[in-house]
Amino acid sequence: MITKLQFPIKKRLFNFLGLVIIIAIAIISFHNLLLPKPPPFITVKLSGWTGNPLEQKLLKQVIQDFEKQHPQIKVKYEAIADQYMDVIKTRLIGEAAPDVFYLDALEAPFLMAQNVLEPLDNYINPKFDITDIEPNLLKNFTYQNHIYGLPKDYSTLALFYNQKAFNQVGLTSPPKTWEQLRSYSQQLTGKLNKYGFGEIPELARQAYKITAFGGEIVDKNGYATFANDAGLQGLELVINQYQKDRSSAQKSDVGTNSGSEMFGQNKVAMVIEGNWAIPYLQETFPKLKFSTAEIPKINHKKATMVFTVAYCMNKQAPHKAQAWELISYLTGKEGMKKWTGTGFALPTRRSVAQQLGYDQDPLRSPLVAGIDYATPWQLGKYPTAIINNFDNQFISVLLGQQSLKQAMLKAQNAANQQIKADM
Repeated sequence: MITKLQFPIKKRLFNFLGLVIIIAIAIISFHNLLLPKPPPFITVKLSGWTGNPLEQKLLKQVIQDFEKQHPQIKVKYEAIADQYMDVIKTRLIGEAAPDVFYLDALEAPFLMAQNVLEPLDNYINPKFDITDIEPNLLKNFTYQNHIYGLPKDYSTLALFYNQKAFNQVGLTSPPKTWEQLRSYSQQLTGKLNKYGFGEIPELARQAYKITAFGGEIVDKNGYATFANDAGLQGLELVINQYQKDRSSAQKSDVGTNSGSEMFGQNKVAMVIEGNWAIPYLQETFPKLKFSTAEIPKINHKKATMVFTVAYCMNKQAPHKAQAWELISYLTGKEGMKKWTGTGFALPTRRSVAQQLGYDQDPLRSPLVAGIDYATPWQLGKYPTAIINNFDNQFISVLLGQQSLKQAMLKAQNAANQQIKADM
């Protein structure tokens, strides 16, 4: 039986216990306030152009792997569908550019000179192993002794040839010289294929022929010089084969949209293409039996082109340390191996190319071999004027509308007038 005396005692006991609980909660809360909070996620913005679905999927996988290893960094990726460089330049001016973005070697000279890119020299440490990256690629993103971009992948050009077409006319090996290529092309024309060789009359595919004879495309001041006599010798090879031999065709002659397509459709027996053609041909024309070889020597010299793209950092990036972590992973040995492991792109690191076996691969080894002597696809600070004027005039020469010398002088003068106006 509970007496009246026991009620106050119990009440005081409950009040005391309640006070103890309140004090304990207060102490715990205060203690939690003093504890350092885990750092928030830092977002690094990355932009590139829209690639094929496989490329986009692969990039997302590599980014996810990076985020797993760097849980305090989140990558926000944006693929810019149209007018990529125009968008990037506009955003750089408006201080709204991504932290990290793709930079094509062709566009690099202009941006590197504008003080909008972060020099990467101070971020690169011995562990990154910069010496593993192909020097012929790295120099495309070096300006005034500073590195402004790290190449993520590349492709050179190589000769693709139809094995069945070669066998049909008794050819057992690819041509070693350009003279042999013309001879082969004549033998192959009108057989299994309508033409022996597929020609792409664009400066991006002709520049190495100009340099093979000692010609230059641009001078040290960035002006066009491709109309020099030395360079014209290389271009004459194209004109003579197309007009005199009639053993080559351009894509419009055979109703196709690319060199790879006219080769895959058996319109031509040989074509000069890049690494991108290998997965395209294997997927689109699975019955086609083809091989690759280094481009035949021109003027007794090995010659090809190299195209490359780098990751670079916006100088206004708010989180430069984290941006560098992303760049160093994507261009490091682990990230690059994942990125190039499917074969649609070639790794810029020698060690990764060896690990993946590309230097021994029957189809890719000629492309890898070309990196040492390739002409970089880079034309100074104002490439658009040079490319457009060359391409427009060179096609008219191919069609017999004017002489090579006349057309190239016209293109060169027009390009230089535009360059002078843009400076």
